[in-house]
Amino acid sequence: MMQGHATNLPAHPDGLLVEKQDDVTTLTLDRPERGNALSASLVTALAEAVQACHDDGTRLLVLAGNGPNFCTGFDLGNLDSESDDSLLARFIRVELLLQAVHAAPFSTVALVRGRAMGAGADLVAACGQRWLEPGSNIAFPGAAFGLVLGSARLAALTGAARAREWIAGGAVVGAEAAAVAGFAALVAPEDRPAALAALAASARRLDCPTHAAIQTATLGGHGALALAQASQLADLARSAARPGLKARIAAYRASMKR
Repeated sequence: MMQGHATNLPAHPDGLLVEKQDDVTTLTLDRPERGNALSASLVTALAEAVQACHDDGTRLLVLAGNGPNFCTGFDLGNLDSESDDSLLARFIRVELLLQAVHAAPFSTVALVRGRAMGAGADLVAACGQRWLEPGSNIAFPGAAFGLVLGSARLAALTGAARAREWIAGGAVVGAEAAAVAGFAALVAPEDRPAALAALAASARRLDCPTHAAIQTATLGGHGALALAQASQLADLARSAARPGLKARIAAYRASMKR
């Protein structure tokens, strides 16, 4: 643990644990029985917590998952009660969350153990640093049901050709291969405390306005960032708005059970 005063908030009813230790905020996905899958309410809770970090002096945001997996993706446990339109709205909210993390005016790091799949892997890709435990893995299966989510952010990390390979193929990518591709760094659990302390110290080196300015500049400037975000949102909306989204997801789920 890093030194300093810690404020532990009660467990969020939507499956999110929040810990603020001085200027380091840790958001832990806490639905281990569902693989920390992103329910509608968990996405809302995450978005609200990320926004709160803009106002509470957070300099480092840590994203983690409780249990054996980081996040197994978009929660489809109640698919029968969904419609094409409700699913579209949920995916849009996921993309807006990813954009808020990606463009955050503070440092961000994802701590991955086990699986990070689909929207969970996209959440990892949105972070400034991505630390994978040896033996963990990632996958981007959304294209199997026609969804385009997070492709540009992944391509910025791995290059366009590798991103297309991972997205189109839907293969499970091990931590070691992900590190070689430039997607993440391998950080063993025993090395995390010291690495997090060093990352927090680095995050404090610059004041918040300067960090925000550098973040915006390295993402292409205000105009380019806004255009990229609008383009990514439009790509997602076009893919998810095609009629039959629910049926495509149901067919994908059925194929995975065979």
